[in-house]
Amino acid sequence: MAAVTKRRLIQAAAALAGLLLGGTVAATVWAQQLVADLSSHLIAITTGFTGTEVVLFGTTDGAGDVAIVVTGPRSPATVRRKERVAGMWMNTDSLRFDQVPSFYTVAVSRPLDQLVGRPVLERHQLGLPQLQLPADSTLPPEELAAYRSALIRNKQRQGLYAISMGQVAFLGERLFRTNIYFPANVPTGLYNVEALLIRDGEVVSAQTTPLVVSKIGFSAEVSDFARNRPVIYGVAAVLGAIAAGWAAGAAFRRV
Repeated sequence: MAAVTKRRLIQAAAALAGLLLGGTVAATVWAQQLVADLSSHLIAITTGFTGTEVVLFGTTDGAGDVAIVVTGPRSPATVRRKERVAGMWMNTDSLRFDQVPSFYTVAVSRPLDQLVGRPVLERHQLGLPQLQLPADSTLPPEELAAYRSALIRNKQRQGLYAISMGQVAFLGERLFRTNIYFPANVPTGLYNVEALLIRDGEVVSAQTTPLVVSKIGFSAEVSDFARNRPVIYGVAAVLGAIAAGWAAGAAFRRV
């Protein structure tokens, strides 16, 4: 009886090991459906920074389309409405949005309407119309939509939200790449770069790669000083402006 019990335990253990091994293999195969990486995982902002491009490249395990979504750090943002009051333009109303991405851009291998349906677009926030911009407001839908549009326009004017979709280019059937541009005023922080593999209208695999945007060198020291000692920084800035104005005036008087 003991031998039978022992044999059954061994068989059960072997079966469990097989299931675990099979699950591991399946997970590995799933993960390898899409592999992507960046040419650099750090954007270093120095004093002379004028913007830069990062290349995303990768491979798939077969035919399919790829979409790339780049999202910057989220923070609150307030949109103010200006109206003409007594002949002057003044801020009258405002709306505060929570968790607004500081940067947002999308690149695709084909137009989105040819790849997936609306539920998939909303689930993965593909495209500005599907970008989630929550706001604690009881405004009518049309007014809320107007504030939302104004927020997006402001971000686009700053170059932080792409006006048009970027292009993911395939080199053959499996290799792909795209260039992601970051302007000179790109906010610092941790960015998420998400690559999606799309087949038959569904996202079958995804990979998220982190990207850090950070100030280094003298500009970082100035930024830290301004944040940690705002009063001293403000006084120093005013004194510097006065000194520069005095020096310019003195130079013109000599001429």
